[in-house]
Amino acid sequence: MVKKSPNPTDKHVGSRVRMRRMMLGMSQEKLGDALGLTFQQIQKYEKGTNRIGASRLQQISEVLQVPVSFFFEGGPNATTASGLADAPSPAYVSDFLATSDGLALTKSFMRIKDAKLRRRIVDLVEQIAGDEI
Repeated sequence: MVKKSPNPTDKHVGSRVRMRRMMLGMSQEKLGDALGLTFQQIQKYEKGTNRIGASRLQQISEVLQVPVSFFFEGGPNATTASGLADAPSPAYVSDFLATSDGLALTKSFMRIKDAKLRRRIVDLVEQIAGDEI
């Protein structure tokens, strides 16, 4: 039996659910309780293993306090109202922000008020990482 890989859109929507849940400091269990689901089902949604139906996505958007469109931002095959594709945001950015390290780093970095200090931190990280940008 061949294992079917998740649809890229389902993976993207799931990663956005995870990112928003983590931004709110909410556990999978707490989100599941709010939706009447198990944390295992939330895991499957977040990995894109199980698709999220329209009414369930509406419920999730209410619990996570974002519009439904939030879950599709920057996703595969994203188009504008005119039907032309925007320059896609690199997937690695949203993938990084969906991790606990990425979210913690972003939150902490944004709390630094001094713009010059933030720039110096970016310069430092770029030097450590090398010239692969």
